[in-house]
Amino acid sequence: MRSVASRRGAVRVDRNKTMDEKEVPMRPLINVIVTSTLGAACSASSTGADTPTTPHGAGHAHGHPQHAHGAGGADHAFTDADAWSKVFDAPARDAWQRPDDVVRALALEPGMTVADVGAGTGYFAVRLARSVPRGEVIAIDLEPDMVRFLDERARREQLPNLRARLATPTDAGLAASSVDRILVVHVWHHLADRDAYARGLAAALRPGGKLFIVDFSLAGDRGPPATMRVAPAEVIAVLEGAGLSARVAPTALPDQYLVEAQRP
Repeated sequence: MRSVASRRGAVRVDRNKTMDEKEVPMRPLINVIVTSTLGAACSASSTGADTPTTPHGAGHAHGHPQHAHGAGGADHAFTDADAWSKVFDAPARDAWQRPDDVVRALALEPGMTVADVGAGTGYFAVRLARSVPRGEVIAIDLEPDMVRFLDERARREQLPNLRARLATPTDAGLAASSVDRILVVHVWHHLADRDAYARGLAAALRPGGKLFIVDFSLAGDRGPPATMRVAPAEVIAVLEGAGLSARVAPTALPDQYLVEAQRP
């Protein structure tokens, strides 16, 4: 998760980030969970300090002890949400993140419940909330300050259907069969135990519900070091092991891929 378990050689900082790295309970509602705090950071690069003041093109520091995810994951500290919002929500990010295309791929309906796992400062969460005006969006993050920021942003932007929730590195905290859509952006490569995490997300989906994972392609210019990247085939294998049907979605994203999975 954006800090969820939900973040993102020298590479440029692209969520207009300034960091280091080349890098819901009425039944009719459809829950959407957003996880992307980590994701924004991963659009930067991987050799400098993991702070919003790092010059563009520096690195995305993986391995910070302040935010350890364990073996197989990456580490980050995202404690100053107000500062990070200038990175995660920078207008320049739209050109390569293509948020409208991602949201369109979710095929949302007005009353759905959607979870944004690793929501960060709400880059995707606010868009999701506007897309499900009669539904609910659950914005999940590991950092208490991100949750605080998300709650304040929902009030400021008059989005009563958006609420933030604190998660742990191993559990998104979603109830069984409680959501219609789950969105996980730039978080998957940070997870220490992807198999267990996938099982938890699969259990949270309602029958017919879908999970969408956006992460960095193996050969893209943006993203974490090559050794940390996860191939789409690996993502699909893990999701199928969790009981979902999965495929690479046709949505084209620069330096990224979108995997779509569905619960029977």
